[in-house]
Amino acid sequence: MLSAFTNCLKIPDLRQRIFLTLSLLFIARIGANIPLPGLDTQPLQAFFADQTEQGGGSLLGLYNMFTGGALLKGAVFALGIMPYISASIIFQLMGAVFPALAKLQQEGESGRAKLNQYTRYATVAICAVQAVLLILALENPGRLFPGYSLADYGEIVIVGKTWFLVTSTVFLTAGTVLLMWLGEQITKSGVGNGISLLITVGILADLPGAVTATYGLFFGPVGTQNLKFIHAVGMILLGLGVTAGLVAVIQAVRKIPVQYAKRVVGRKVYGGQSSFMPLRVNYSGVMPVIFASAILAFPQQLISQLGAWLDQQWLIDLSNYLVHGSTTYYVIFGLMILFFSYFWVSVMFRPIQIADDLKKHGGYVPGVRPGAPTAQFLDFIMTRLTLAGAIFLTVIALFPDILLFQLDIPMRVAIFFGGTGMLITVGVMLDTMRQVETHLLQRHYDGFLKKGRIKSRGNTKSLDTGLAGATDMNNVGKLYLWLLAIFAVGIVAWAIQFFSN
Repeated sequence: MLSAFTNCLKIPDLRQRIFLTLSLLFIARIGANIPLPGLDTQPLQAFFADQTEQGGGSLLGLYNMFTGGALLKGAVFALGIMPYISASIIFQLMGAVFPALAKLQQEGESGRAKLNQYTRYATVAICAVQAVLLILALENPGRLFPGYSLADYGEIVIVGKTWFLVTSTVFLTAGTVLLMWLGEQITKSGVGNGISLLITVGILADLPGAVTATYGLFFGPVGTQNLKFIHAVGMILLGLGVTAGLVAVIQAVRKIPVQYAKRVVGRKVYGGQSSFMPLRVNYSGVMPVIFASAILAFPQQLISQLGAWLDQQWLIDLSNYLVHGSTTYYVIFGLMILFFSYFWVSVMFRPIQIADDLKKHGGYVPGVRPGAPTAQFLDFIMTRLTLAGAIFLTVIALFPDILLFQLDIPMRVAIFFGGTGMLITVGVMLDTMRQVETHLLQRHYDGFLKKGRIKSRGNTKSLDTGLAGATDMNNVGKLYLWLLAIFAVGIVAWAIQFFSN
């Protein structure tokens, strides 16, 4: 494992890609800490801390997690990359409804380029709408956040509201567009999927705070009930078990055997080999959890606000059945995850098209007739796999709540033992490691897995030099110097603030 990380720095192309990826991620973290002018974020952070202790604020906490804390800091990257992801999901779902978009998805590189252009335009439109709604909510926080009192927390916007609305809309939209560009550059010239890495880094940004909160559980003030050594061992084993389970299920596939018939073309014989079709157990990924969490939070807030405005206690009592910690919430949440898992598979997985492609290339599943029977067989297999994946997603999504309400583990610590954040983090890390593994094995270096090693053949030194990337270190050297200078200034500022307190 350690030798694989060392080998990453021996390959000029891979080393350049890694440094470029880290630099662009560092730029994203800088933007997540630059506040909008005219905004006082202390009241919002105090309100969010109170809501977290009470087990509420699920929608705000979910969005703040995806933005890496930029939302509560009122930063220029407060919208995060979610508008771009929303636009991408919209076009993917619309591709199953509108034939013109489905045709673009199948036209290859030119079609994907045009579809990406449409997605960027939609991202700008979504950003403008979300920015206006967010700013209006910050100007009148009591309308969006039930329980927010200006007398208790204070004003969030401290400048003229009209001018703040105009300038902040531009800043927030530009921030998301810049994040979108950074993600595309990472995907193109770096390592891993740029958009996914931006979300993952935002989730991991709260890791130091979680470590501090964990330390407080064991070494709190005198007179408080602190956890013992046996609890520390249990938490470590629990974290390792959850991570291992996530890796196992994310990597798990059902291998459908595929046999290709022999074809004689001239004097050559093609086909005749055996292969398999991998069907992922967790085909829908983390999307059902995101959809269920976001959608389930809106009715609770709407009913609660409606009950407060109409002075109807029964509406307020009804909204309490949809908050974290209630049995009704978990039942509805699990059913919604199950529904969205099947919905996502029905939209994205197309057994009829797969069966037709197999038939065109002379492939068939042993024991199953080509054509419609193959499509029915694949649909039957995928239905059973989706049920197993949905149950797994439900257990992982509810695990942090079990730690929060049953064991009194702080929420910022519990989210690293499961939930949406861990699903995204583990999946992205596995995908990034697979890409690095590919670079290593192509250069005849040992990868992260022993069974994936390829023995050296020939002179690897000349091969590494010839396969060096087109991006030269000298072209981006100035970028690294500027980033190092900003990093040094940040460290000095943090040290001054830490020791002054």
